Amino acid sequence: MSEFLFPPFQTPGIPVKGEAALYPVNRIFCVGRNYAAHAAEMGNEVDREAPFYFTKAPAAFAPSGTKTPYPPGTTNFHHEMELALAIGRPVFRATRDEAMAAIYGYACALDMTRRDLQISEREKKRPWDLGKDVEKSAIIAEITPAGSFGSIADQAIRLTVNGETRQDASLEEMIWKADEIISHLSGFYHLAPGDLILTGTPAGVGPVTAGDHIEGHIDGLAPVELTLTEPE
Repeated sequence: MSEFLFPPFQTPGIPVKGEAALYPVNRIFCVGRNYAAHAAEMGNEVDREAPFYFTKAPAAFAPSGTKTPYPPGTTNFHHEMELALAIGRPVFRATRDEAMAAIYGYACALDMTRRDLQISEREKKRPWDLGKDVEKSAIIAEITPAGSFGSIADQAIRLTVNGETRQDASLEEMIWKADEIISHLSGFYHLAPGDLILTGTPAGVGPVTAGDHIEGHIDGLAPVELTLTEPE
């Protein structure tokens, strides 16, 4: 067996409610503009033609409770509270029923964004990677197995910064539902256990600064927390 020149990246894991073993983090897909009010606040319109996606590398993952420095290269770092879907079985070109059966569990997640870089790159018709694929920008809390969470309905999704409410909405406001997202995405990728899908954020996104403590909640799931420290 060949040896590596340098130690390879170690697959990170997410705690699972009621399990000793961790859920491995493989790919992280994120759905853009999946709440109409958020799209509007960003100056965009939403249509029902098809969902669209961006990705974050596994290295962007960090567990809930992380304390991390305010990232470099930005002066407008935003919080985005989201529902994460954790895939639990291989799925390719899935029907909507097959898509729901592929969900292992759900979790609260933060999609932290260098908004100034996202917007500047978008205006130049460039990829959003500098704005979205940021180190420790995919904060994901403990996963609750699908059977324990039940159906996605009108559960509240909300976020506070230093105790002040910033985002407060309902999962029923998602334009593309979980089964539609997985069915569509599996037409382009062989989804597999370890793949995570962040399903978009409601309105109320905004900037955070060093010293801020962010908490995100979805009814029935473990909360997600992040504290920003001074820049390095």
